[in-house]
Amino acid sequence: MAAIRIALFASGLAVLLLLVQGSPPGPVVQCRSGNTNCTVTNGYGAFPDRSTCRVAAVAYPSTEQELLFAVSDATAKQQHMKAVTMYSHSIPKLSCPGGPSGQGLVISTQRLNRSVSVDMATSRMTFEAGITLRALLDAAAARGLALPHSPYWQGVTLGGLLSTGSHGSSVFGKGSAVHEYVVGMRLVVPSPVPVNGYYAKIVNLGEDDPDLLAAKVSLGVLGVISQVTLQLEPMFKRSITNRVVGDVGFEQTIPSYAVTTYYGDISWYPSQGRVVYRDDIKVPITTKGKGVNDFLVFRAQPSQDVASARASEELLELTGNAGRKCVLSRSQVDTQIANGMGLKNNDGGSSDFTGYPVIGNQSDMQSSGSCLRSAEDNLLTACSWDPRFAGSFYHQTAISIPFTTVADFIADIKKLRGAHPDALCGTELYFGFFMRFLRNSTAYLGKTDDVVEIDITYYRSRDPKRPRLYEDVLEEIEQMALFKYHGLPHWGKNRNVGFLNIKNKLGAKLDKFVSAMQKYDSKGLFSSDWTDAVLGLRGKEVVVQGNGCALEGLCICSTDDHCAPKQGYYCRSGQVYEQARVCRKIKSVEADGLPSSSPYRSHSL
Repeated sequence: MAAIRIALFASGLAVLLLLVQGSPPGPVVQCRSGNTNCTVTNGYGAFPDRSTCRVAAVAYPSTEQELLFAVSDATAKQQHMKAVTMYSHSIPKLSCPGGPSGQGLVISTQRLNRSVSVDMATSRMTFEAGITLRALLDAAAARGLALPHSPYWQGVTLGGLLSTGSHGSSVFGKGSAVHEYVVGMRLVVPSPVPVNGYYAKIVNLGEDDPDLLAAKVSLGVLGVISQVTLQLEPMFKRSITNRVVGDVGFEQTIPSYAVTTYYGDISWYPSQGRVVYRDDIKVPITTKGKGVNDFLVFRAQPSQDVASARASEELLELTGNAGRKCVLSRSQVDTQIANGMGLKNNDGGSSDFTGYPVIGNQSDMQSSGSCLRSAEDNLLTACSWDPRFAGSFYHQTAISIPFTTVADFIADIKKLRGAHPDALCGTELYFGFFMRFLRNSTAYLGKTDDVVEIDITYYRSRDPKRPRLYEDVLEEIEQMALFKYHGLPHWGKNRNVGFLNIKNKLGAKLDKFVSAMQKYDSKGLFSSDWTDAVLGLRGKEVVVQGNGCALEGLCICSTDDHCAPKQGYYCRSGQVYEQARVCRKIKSVEADGLPSSSPYRSHSL
């Protein structure tokens, strides 16, 4: 999902069940003078490298013609550009233009937010790229239509979720990635020579155009998406039951569960030895039920309580009290399960959860995010990660593992758990190991296999030089997923190291994508140092070397200075995946048998 987040309440209960208000998120573009001299951030207020993105100006086109003019004007000046969405919920620096700092342009799609047309005979609808997922679902539902799949978090736009390959969970049909249901797209791209007086042009891609395979997952490097046509289907309902079992041998059930449960997903709480299977199936529209998905994590929460919870978690980190995190996480998960994870029956007697199954329309069950659309209350309540107050702050590792090897991956994690029973409790305060299912994709930047995407969200210090509890365990899991099991990252999540070796992993598909980049933006005006690094272009690298770089996932440690030796964290080999290089807390370097300055060769990539 676009993010898995939870506030650790001081009482140990991290859910607020009845709030209906909440300040909407603030703008991600802030300007000093009108629409000029601006800074750009994401919905969390921090990029992985914590850098500040400065741009010369922001444009707010409200029509395709205005969008054409904005791209043309920047192209004529050879000014680097990026599209930026209303909420900008991607973690990596995808919305920051290339070129010299402070001289680029961001083009906001916030006002390109309308439904364009509908063809009821084919169940196809066309939308502007800046429409939010919630508005899209509502517009389709008003016509009796449903989007087959979507991300679970509705604080994304159509253009943004497509550009990052966002998805739900299913291996049925074409799978759960939204881009698999794109049948047409209009983009505005640079033109090196004038076209009807503009240094930009509109490109209209049909469903049989091979360039659509590049455009529908593009990281925003081809141009600005203007409109998208989606293949929808008649409205239907979903029936959901959350089922809790022990985790003994559960990894062997994942492939069979995925192919027998239409919208199923799995939440694993490793330190508790518990698994929650979400038994989620399609049912006819005539089935009784008015259920709604109002996921607890995505509800508005009191900012004072969230800030207090964050302070409590910081204290546990500072004092090394992993055991207390384990106690709190069990209490928290118990409460979430008892309240249906935020599902509401709306059965007349109560608007809250009253029991399983919860049945409701696809448009009401597939996504949630009520903290986005509540009335302004001056930050008394808000989304728990809102950067305007000291709330949740976290890393998110989201990597897809092929079905053929996912059981082995989980077995390796269980070995680490056996060696460090408390090491993964912190992840359970952020919803544990969350697993969704995807099909392989024809999109050049889509998945190369049928996969299980595993999202792991965990504490991030506000001090980039301060390590986490059990820093080494999560680093080993991250590297194991990426290198031993050849996992692919979610484009809109992850730390820098998650994007290592993309060029080799995608192979010929990446070559085809780069050919499309050269066709539509030969000067690289929509590219940046970050996208070049991810795609292995122009000599750029995703790794940022320096003291403490491994703590933030900016590098994989190769010397102790990449960790925090003054705080007792040194670069060492993994324990299960020995090729990993991780920052491990060591009480005595002498007892460890290695000098604190011992260099390690970089991981073979």
